[in-house]
Order: sequence, then structure tokens, then C-alpha cells
Amino acid sequence: MNASPKADEIIFVDLVSGSGLYSTGHQKLIFPGSGLTSLSSEHPFNRWLFFESDFEQATALARRVKKYFPEKDARVFNKPQAEWIQTLVSTIPASKAGHRVAVVCLIDPFSLEVPFGVVEKLALLGYSFLIPFTFTLNERLNCRSYCEEHADLVMRFIGVGNLERLMAIESNLHFYRKLVQMYQSNMLVMGLNAALSSHQLDSKLMELPAFHIGFFSKQLSAQAIQRDVKVNEHLQFGLF
Repeated sequence: MNASPKADEIIFVDLVSGSGLYSTGHQKLIFPGSGLTSLSSEHPFNRWLFFESDFEQATALARRVKKYFPEKDARVFNKPQAEWIQTLVSTIPASKAGHRVAVVCLIDPFSLEVPFGVVEKLALLGYSFLIPFTFTLNERLNCRSYCEEHADLVMRFIGVGNLERLMAIESNLHFYRKLVQMYQSNMLVMGLNAALSSHQLDSKLMELPAFHIGFFSKQLSAQAIQRDVKVNEHLQFGLF
């Protein structure tokens, strides 16, 4: 990922890191989460900052990072959402003459729990964003449930918008597409270039044929962004 072709330092931030591993399939195969995948990738990151609010998961992630990637400049923060901005500002140096810093921020909680307001504040710091639009959406927790029982959550996630545009939708698929469209529109309003990629999906938690990943940046053109929106699939990580 060419986060900034003119950057002297590229920092990868994962705001919802988990323990570093997850299991999938009926055989419960173990795979690396986004954090460990980024550490093992060939992307030109110089530093990694991982945030996890759960103490046990943060501890497990820190242990795995130290064991498998001792040579990487990576830190794990056990911080709640309310402390993300302050921690990032105090940890990441501002760009200055002769040294430009670029930040790629992954936001992948498998939920709508990260408010648009947080993304807006990070965008003002010049961050670029990689956001998989994934959350539980099935027959039980469907579009009607989100609009009628979790309306405040949906509105915080989208940011500025009109929930009535979602309330009238009866299909989970159409609800999902409209939600992503509204999110993308609000990112464009903030002056970020945007690109979406589509990826096949087979999950009981998210019963859709595909999901979207968005990349948003002020530093890159939409064309450059589109080349960089990818998913690392089936990269199994040995657990010893």
C-alpha cells in the first residue's frame, strides 16, 4: 500500500486490534487478525500502533507481537475509545520540514461502534482510512432492527445524514448498500478521496453476497486508492 508516495515515515494504526488471531470455519482454523497480517506484509510501514480496549486481548496481542515480530517497531495500547485521539496525538510526531509522516488507520470492529465523529477528528489530523464495512446483519438482526431499535447507533456511525432514507428500506442488502453510500458521501464532504472494493462473503453473521472495503484519503487520488484496497485472505498463522 503506497499510503503516501512522498512520506518519510508511514505509520499503521489499528484501532480495534483484538488478540491478533481469529478462528473460522467448522474446523476452527486459526488465522492472523489484521494487526499480525500487517506486520507480516510487504507494505512499507515503519511503525505499528495497535489499540485494544479489552485487557486480556491486548495482553495476548502484545505477547504475540513480541514473539513473532520482535524486530518490528510495534506498540500495543490497552486504551478505551475515549483516549484514542489523545494517545495518537502524543505518540505520532507531526510532519515537519524534511520529515513527512503519513498515517494509515484501519477501523475494523465488525460493528457500528466507532462513531463518525472519531473518524472526523482523525481526518483533521491528516490520516488515511481503511474501513471494512462489516457488522452483524442477518434475519435476526436485520435492517428493521437497526432502524427501530438501534437508530442512535446507526446515526452516530454514519455522521450527518437522514435516517429516514434508511427507515424506508425493507431489504438487508439495500440497507447495507445505502448505509455504505451515505458513509462514503460524508467522507467526500470532508474532502477525502474515496474508493470502494467488493469482496465475496459467506457468513451466518452477515448474510450478504458481498461486503465493501473503503479506502479514504486526502493524500491520494481515487485511482491510486482503488489499487490499494485489498483483502489478505487465507493467510494462516502458526499458533504454538
